[in-house]
Amino acid sequence: MHPSSATARPSAKGAPTSTTVMLRGGFVHTPADPFATAIVVDGGTVAWVGEEAAADSFADGVDEVVQLDGALVTPAFTDAHVHTTATGLALTGLDLTTAASLPEALARTAAHAAAHPADRVLLGHGWDETRWPERRPPTREELDRATGGRPLYLSRTDVHSAAVTSGLAALVPGLAGLPGHHPSAPLTRDAHHAVRKAAYAAVTPAQREAAQRAALRHAAAQGIGALHECAGPDISSQDDLTGLLALAAAGDGPRVLGYWAEPVRTPADLDRIRDLGAVGAGGDLFVDGSLGSHTACLHAPYADDAAATGVSYLDGETIARHLLLCTQAGVQAGFHAIGDAAVDAVVAGVRAAAEAAGLDRVRALRHRVEHAELLSGAAIAAFAEFGLVASVQPAFDAAWGGTDGMYAERLGAERAAALNPYAALTRAGVPLALGSDSPVTPLDPWGAVRAATFHRTPEHRISARAAFTGHTRGGWRAVGRDDAGVLVPGAPADYAVWRVGDLVVQAPDERVANWSTDPRSGTPGLPDLTPGRELPTALRTVVGGRTVHVRPNG
Repeated sequence: MHPSSATARPSAKGAPTSTTVMLRGGFVHTPADPFATAIVVDGGTVAWVGEEAAADSFADGVDEVVQLDGALVTPAFTDAHVHTTATGLALTGLDLTTAASLPEALARTAAHAAAHPADRVLLGHGWDETRWPERRPPTREELDRATGGRPLYLSRTDVHSAAVTSGLAALVPGLAGLPGHHPSAPLTRDAHHAVRKAAYAAVTPAQREAAQRAALRHAAAQGIGALHECAGPDISSQDDLTGLLALAAAGDGPRVLGYWAEPVRTPADLDRIRDLGAVGAGGDLFVDGSLGSHTACLHAPYADDAAATGVSYLDGETIARHLLLCTQAGVQAGFHAIGDAAVDAVVAGVRAAAEAAGLDRVRALRHRVEHAELLSGAAIAAFAEFGLVASVQPAFDAAWGGTDGMYAERLGAERAAALNPYAALTRAGVPLALGSDSPVTPLDPWGAVRAATFHRTPEHRISARAAFTGHTRGGWRAVGRDDAGVLVPGAPADYAVWRVGDLVVQAPDERVANWSTDPRSGTPGLPDLTPGRELPTALRTVVGGRTVHVRPNG
């Protein structure tokens, strides 16, 4: 991929541009022309897409011509659920997602502590005892030995529980009396929220900004042009959110759209959410927790803990009031809900809001449910009825699904096989917005599209085209924008250029192919995502006409 025009005036990375650029000689994924090979961008807007023969008529009128050399141009991805600072801290610090055993995790923790003698609180992420031969998490005593007793916060991969040292526990007065506390085992519920708040309070503004920059650079390198930051008082802080939004507004990376997860109990609460610059009152507004930490709220007990049905963080009245006040004010609302009992509680709240404010007003705001993993048929029908957006993470299924995965261990085979029913949601007309919940799973959009297309439960698979749409246009529709996430004239110039192999129309199961895979049908192709094949490489990412990533020697 290289500029070839004699009048080419490449813009500096991140700099605003008013130039007109043509990219040609490749493939352009657009509904405007299934055989498009060229695209013209005027400043921050798509001006034209079409085939090579027609491109010649535009070539003399543009400032720069870029030869694609067979590369693929697609809309930039939108990751609809991210924790940016935590992602950056994992990228630059102690990340245990690849630790293969408990001893390895402890050794890495000790090495990290030795390498960071000045850190007031040590931060780490990513342990998963279900992947270790020992089948248990680290104890507080083991972590005390690894760190010399220094404060350490070590979040589980799902970020709904954490192992901590005695040094960190000592920084939280009254911790032993909070729900979810255990003197040696990982902390959950209120105890976890308290230690997380104490741990992240020790992160300096400079450390926080460095982590955010690292996460945004990494996202851009994955072809991601926009992130939905899911912030809140139990997750990060107001300063964290406002700092991130200011950093993103400077234009050096992906766009960031922020959500603030705090229950709205009075109209005045909405003023604070607006003042923060959030686009909605939702994201990780926890109705429940996670399956891995046994805190997702279920109707029936866990298969591996008959005494547990999870945790309900919000009662029905609070859910309904939040939805009603947001609807009356014209503000998008949302919740984190994973278990079937939690999802049903949200549906009941939405139904109450619709009865009070009107169905059309509820549907117009596209209220969101994050994760939405265990749903009944009635819940899926309600999502469609009320226009709810399902903000989902296909990498969860890739990591923990299947007959021998963590989901089956927690729920038993029958309930586990019902998780993440993307095909049923799609058939019902429920819009999907795909994301990662990073750092829970990595920023990896093509991997997410593959995971949805090759879901571990075949009946839940959707086509690559549907999954790709959910990870591009779906993220924009989830924030009320129908004009973005697609390369058509007039759309924002948010795109990525990819090195790819063959382009195909991929539906791995004949039950999900609802259009012709014959090339003559004119269905735009996508990279072959068959498991085992190499995923596409981002050569360039552009946001609003600004280049935010260029692959070195790409």
